Amino acid sequence: MKIPLSKPFALLVAAMLSVPAFAASPVVGPENIRNLRLLENSPMLFDLHRVTTGEGRQFFAYPHRDTAFRKNFVDSERNALLYYDSENGAAVSGHGSAFEKKNPRMGLAMSLVGGIDYRGGESLGDTIWPGVDGGIYLRGYADSIDFVLDARIYDEGHSASYPKSFDGEFLEFQKEENNSGLEYTSYARYRAHIALNYDWLRLDFGRDVMHWGPGYYNNLSLNQFALPYNMLSLDMQFGPLRVLSFYGDLRIYPGMGMNNKEETRNIFGHRYELAVGNATFGISELQIQYDNLKPWLFVPVVPLFMEKGNYSEDSNNGSLSFDFNYRLFRSLRVYSEFYLDDMESPVSLVKNDNIEAKWAWMAGMHGAHDFKIKSHLLESGFIAEYARIEPYVYSHFHANTAQMAHLGRPLGNQAGPNSQTIDFTAYGRLDRHVFASLRNTWFWKGTDYGSAVNDTTPRRNHMKIHKRFLKGADMEYSLTPSISYEGQYVFFLGEITLFNDEKVYLRTGFKW
Repeated sequence: MKIPLSKPFALLVAAMLSVPAFAASPVVGPENIRNLRLLENSPMLFDLHRVTTGEGRQFFAYPHRDTAFRKNFVDSERNALLYYDSENGAAVSGHGSAFEKKNPRMGLAMSLVGGIDYRGGESLGDTIWPGVDGGIYLRGYADSIDFVLDARIYDEGHSASYPKSFDGEFLEFQKEENNSGLEYTSYARYRAHIALNYDWLRLDFGRDVMHWGPGYYNNLSLNQFALPYNMLSLDMQFGPLRVLSFYGDLRIYPGMGMNNKEETRNIFGHRYELAVGNATFGISELQIQYDNLKPWLFVPVVPLFMEKGNYSEDSNNGSLSFDFNYRLFRSLRVYSEFYLDDMESPVSLVKNDNIEAKWAWMAGMHGAHDFKIKSHLLESGFIAEYARIEPYVYSHFHANTAQMAHLGRPLGNQAGPNSQTIDFTAYGRLDRHVFASLRNTWFWKGTDYGSAVNDTTPRRNHMKIHKRFLKGADMEYSLTPSISYEGQYVFFLGEITLFNDEKVYLRTGFKW
């Protein structure tokens, strides 16, 4: 008897949906929205979803350790291309079904990862097709050490004569006259962590992005949508108190210019969180140092806003922010963050009429609920946020010195100074495989002085120079629907932005 064509297709789909979707890592990190996408589309979003629907203490500093990584290692990683653990030995892909599900003292897994992208956008002024990437995804642990590395090489075709980097990092363009008639763009990207764990302490060396505070899109101090940098962090937890200290190696100028060798910019930061019941109180302090590296600032008990006065004003820049989060009925979080860049006095901050009052404010809510529909799990929710950033926030006295920026982009809210943003997103995920979201963004960006991180702030007569919030700003609305499939070995994504800053992103990826 002949089998209808639709039947094997249906069996294939059923088989794909019956396997778990895993992209295991010892850290829960920010979303990789520009590159290095794995199978799991939004790991940080669903970690916040879990926090919202849970009962435990709430801490809001990413990346952080995933304590389930070792416990689930045999189950989640035994089908990796290369696998080894101290209890079961070595195995190749597909031969791990008889493994003992103990907790091995040591484990190692390596997979080949990659994909192909189609990207086009109004602001990019280019169409990228095909965008091909490939590399390795390595993860594992031994005793108190855990590690992860995602390293890939990219090769892209561009419609533009002189392509720009869509992700803001370096792009190498090979002209045909210098390359035997072959013209292409190429670059490499990686993120990595290797950490030492000791009960209440974690020392982490890595390349990633810090995201501090209870928000998702509009965090003001350190934001997940900044460009990645090399970092060192010390994470300590004492019951309800969490203390995090970190150092980041920043770059001032985009690309591979010699100026980045001659001039240096570094960041030190401390975050203190107190989680009591359903409430979390957080304080984040940052200090940028320009050509003036002082490792002492890494010490967690050093108040950076006090230590700042011990260095020249031209060589350092500081900020202090306060955030609060409260969970209601295991289904809603409400939160807010106030960011203080600079002020002449509390009176000038209240008057808010001159450029010395440099501050920002964000408020939001995250609703989440899990539904059981017969044998299926639907994780659904929404995020609503508002952010207001005054002129000259993240800036400094002289351009390209101690700005709160990396590679020309803010470390905090990506809208930058003199902006206002409203975000509303509804999302859902079915059986951890099919993900869909709809994001609405209303955005205003001023055009007056103080609207860019490199707009300088005059050192004299601060109190006489009036700022003009959102001068010249028009409201820009964008709508972004997104849908993706997350399997055990493959990933599909389709995303389009309409009305403003129109763009499209299609991707097929794999992890074997």
